[in-house]
Amino acid sequence: MAKYVVTGGAGFIGSATVRALLKLPNAEVVAIDNLFAGKRANVSEVMERISLVVADIRDYDSMLKHFRGADVVFHLAAIPSVPRSIKDPVPSHEVNINGTFSVLRAAHDAGIRRVVYAASSSAYGDTEVLPKVESMRPMPKSPYAVQKLLGEYYMSVFNECFGLETVALRYFNVYGPRQDPSSPYSGVISVFMKCLLNGETPTIYGDGEQTRDFTFVDDVAALNVDAAHAPISSSGPYNAGNGNRYSLNEIWQTLQRIHGTAIQPNYGAPRAGDVRDSQADIEATRAAFPYRPQVDIEEGLRRTLEWYKQTAP
Repeated sequence: MAKYVVTGGAGFIGSATVRALLKLPNAEVVAIDNLFAGKRANVSEVMERISLVVADIRDYDSMLKHFRGADVVFHLAAIPSVPRSIKDPVPSHEVNINGTFSVLRAAHDAGIRRVVYAASSSAYGDTEVLPKVESMRPMPKSPYAVQKLLGEYYMSVFNECFGLETVALRYFNVYGPRQDPSSPYSGVISVFMKCLLNGETPTIYGDGEQTRDFTFVDDVAALNVDAAHAPISSSGPYNAGNGNRYSLNEIWQTLQRIHGTAIQPNYGAPRAGDVRDSQADIEATRAAFPYRPQVDIEEGLRRTLEWYKQTAP
């Protein structure tokens, strides 16, 4: 039996990774979450098949205790918001940098074989070249981007200096069921879903023509699992995207067509730290892992909308 630990395991991507791991034969899964952003409801349907530990990743002793005997740690816990990191940078620094160091230290001391790390495409910044290739020089525009980039460097250093296998996956714009729309820092698609179902007008920051490589959460979870098992020659980073890009206006128009509504969005000033365009080159990822995104944008939006309909209060 293989044991896997997922930090942030009750979160949006973490809970999807937990469910993907449970498809493996004889998998023992431990989800660690402080429930700041994660929710018990995200893993409620699998609660009897996992261990949910309420703990903070900055607590080295707790991480060491729960990492012992595990094969792989998926380090997904973070405060994942560019605007939040600008408005209040201290908490995100403490969690995203100090917490990552704590996880790596505990993983090494517990004899973990490999750590899979949730890096971020925000590291690329606002370079005009598309698609984004891993060899490009990072140009972070926000504290969050710097924090996630530093996590990549720590992954590489723990690999080179301490022999801990590490893989950094640069997530692009992940969306899907269980993404929380209630926060002002929520992902744009989850906010669109909430507006759509409530008949409300969304606010798009900027002109709406900014583009993102929206990637369905189950595809990212599958890549996480691939990254835990594939032979690797490099810690990465590797792009975790779809290889496509869509404007926010396109996404809102597609959702309205699917749902059968006609609501014109409001437009606000662009947000500080946001990049204009983002698109992943996934050739290196496809070469390193059996990663083949399965869910196109319309199918992903339909699945996500259906989930929100079923869970709306």
